[in-house]
Amino acid sequence: MSTGFDPLRVGIIGCGKISNAYYNGCKLYDELELVHVADLDVERAKEVGEGWGVAQAGSVEGLLADASVEAVVNLTIPAAHAPVNEQALRAGKHVYLEKPLALTVEEALPVLALAEELGLRVSCAPDTFLGVSHQTARRAIDDGKIGRPTSATLFMQGRGHEHWHPAPEFYYKPGGGPLYDMGPYYLTDLVQLLGPIRRVSAMAGRAFEQRAISSQPLAGQVIDVELDTHVAATLEMGSGAIVTLIMSFDIAKHSLPNIQVHGTEGSLQVPDPNGFGGEVRVCAWGSDEWEEVPAIAPEAGQRGAGLADMARAIREGGPHLVSAELALHVLEAMEAISESAASGRAVELRHVCERPGVLEPLSV
Repeated sequence: MSTGFDPLRVGIIGCGKISNAYYNGCKLYDELELVHVADLDVERAKEVGEGWGVAQAGSVEGLLADASVEAVVNLTIPAAHAPVNEQALRAGKHVYLEKPLALTVEEALPVLALAEELGLRVSCAPDTFLGVSHQTARRAIDDGKIGRPTSATLFMQGRGHEHWHPAPEFYYKPGGGPLYDMGPYYLTDLVQLLGPIRRVSAMAGRAFEQRAISSQPLAGQVIDVELDTHVAATLEMGSGAIVTLIMSFDIAKHSLPNIQVHGTEGSLQVPDPNGFGGEVRVCAWGSDEWEEVPAIAPEAGQRGAGLADMARAIREGGPHLVSAELALHVLEAMEAISESAASGRAVELRHVCERPGVLEPLSV
């Protein structure tokens, strides 16, 4: 599908595991053109760039100085998100980054203020809520298939990342853990389904003070756990709906659904928000059977959908859906959950975002 405008010229900073997904996204969407890749390890960037067929590859400084790059995709570790975002903005680039927006709300606010001052856009993953399944679930709620939403459950539970990730240590440092690593997928989808969060109450703990890596190439090394790895929270939505959230790296196995939303006329089952697809099902009040909800267009099945939507907004004007305000709201919700778990008190959110709009067809 032709976009009717020139693609946004993109540079990727950070050539780690997730970068392949964004490379594939840049190939998938006509709104995007990948022109430069960079990494602190310059040789790694050159190797990746050569493998991808990208002409420009090398240092972060070189990418930021490249006038052909209009937007930076920041795939650095969470601790580097805010400083790299600031560097990119000061170089005159729009920014799209992997979650979270920053380590703290306090760290994020100056970056967003700088973007507004410079007239540049900031967008932050996840964009999986733009996938056809999550847009289908959104439509089902908006069409009243479950009546007025009154409650929801969100469950992400597993053994942690040291069993499969090649470099899992940062998942057990500030900015990681199940809440900050996986929470953005669930909370972002929750906000697009039900609107913003009003307040939270939580408890948290950790099963292990140390974890042994079993994945290659670091098998046998021991990680010190510096944050809580099991978080249980209750969230009150602005609409009044009550949400139960569990994020855990301390669970051997479970059979709980990823997301369910319950209303006055039925229940809705939503697939894993860490993906774009999956089956959406509804059970009407008084029935014992789940029925599949027919998928709606558009189809956006790849990381990069949010970046493509931002590209269209830059070229044509108007808001982009994977907004900095949405990411800030989710970041504050995670921070509030952590604060509540530490203090034993409920915490109200201050930075309230608008519920994201629905996705218009992309060029996929």
